[in-house]
Amino acid sequence: MIEVRELTVTFGEGKRQVRAVKEVGFTVPKGAAFGLVGESGSGKSTVLRAVAGLVTGWSGEIRIDGTPAHGHRPRHLRRSMQMVFQDPYGSLHPRHTVDRILSEPCRIHGLDRVGERVERALGEVGLGPAFRFRYPHQLSGGQRQRVAIARALILEPSIVLLDEPTSALDVSVQAEILNLLVDLRQRRGLTYLFVSHNLAVVGHVCDQLAVMRQGRIVEAASTAELARGTLEHPYSRQLLASSKGYSRDAAIAAAISNRV
Repeated sequence: MIEVRELTVTFGEGKRQVRAVKEVGFTVPKGAAFGLVGESGSGKSTVLRAVAGLVTGWSGEIRIDGTPAHGHRPRHLRRSMQMVFQDPYGSLHPRHTVDRILSEPCRIHGLDRVGERVERALGEVGLGPAFRFRYPHQLSGGQRQRVAIARALILEPSIVLLDEPTSALDVSVQAEILNLLVDLRQRRGLTYLFVSHNLAVVGHVCDQLAVMRQGRIVEAASTAELARGTLEHPYSRQLLASSKGYSRDAAIAAAISNRV
């Protein structure tokens, strides 16, 4: 469903030019969940936004369900791939009701039975009809992110791009949202591209993952390998250690690797 080959993303010009992503490649089969993991500035969110069509200045190849994703993307391709952003406080219009937030993409794409679609989408994310005419400020952080997920699902996409969808939430709420995402993927047969700095989160949601550092993929692995703790690259092992708690030996190994 997603093919990325030799993806390079460059920002700025001349001396201020920055290569945020350097020759990244991976594939995500239909119905699979693939995670991109790394610290802030590693390039993982830039890759996600390039796949989504939200950044320019990239070279390489991106294919969505076999269709090249260069330049202008046809409406059916945009509809088939939706995104859930990191911040549920900033991704929803504060002056629009939940009903308007969910109805708007339906009307843009000319879908019928909008009211039915809105109620069904709310039900799928665990929010009843009582939430339909509330404003974002009347919702908790977890409820807002459920609305954001419902907005992504209401167009019935085959691919969902997830940019740190739980990092702004409390730990207990994070677990609820992650379990919801796992359940939705199974019920709908969705394909996920999931970005996070937390290996434990990716391990819960994804089948395969790639660890990014300084714009490059340094290691690719399955979540089974992650569970066994058999990651090989020192940076990957440090990320794994940080997801479990501080490890002095792992920190020293990572510092040595950084100098090399």
